[in-house]
Amino acid sequence: MSVNRDTVDDGVVVHLPEADPKRQETVLRNVANLLRALGPDTVVELVTHGPGVELCTGETGLADTVADLQQRGVTVCACANTVAARQLAESDLLPGVTVVPSGIAHLVVRQRQGWSYLRP
Repeated sequence: MSVNRDTVDDGVVVHLPEADPKRQETVLRNVANLLRALGPDTVVELVTHGPGVELCTGETGLADTVADLQQRGVTVCACANTVAARQLAESDLLPGVTVVPSGIAHLVVRQRQGWSYLRP
């Protein structure tokens, strides 16, 4: 069943602006723990921007973990501003990554919609 995330008012939006692979691994583990604690129906978006977009290209070696979380329903987002600034094409991103116009603006929109904000 597909969820219209724009009508969800109890989702969780997770902020990831760092490129450090250890930091990214920690954030991904936090997301997995969140799903385990709150249940598999919890709507979660992981928003990357700036150096954090490296997660979405596979540069940090975490592509399998990203794919596992996507299979569990997590939406992984990359900031279009960062993608353009780094001269990346959407085809440079891992399969299933959603490009949002602005990572920072997306975080604000989700908070205005009532989503919980998490920056682990």
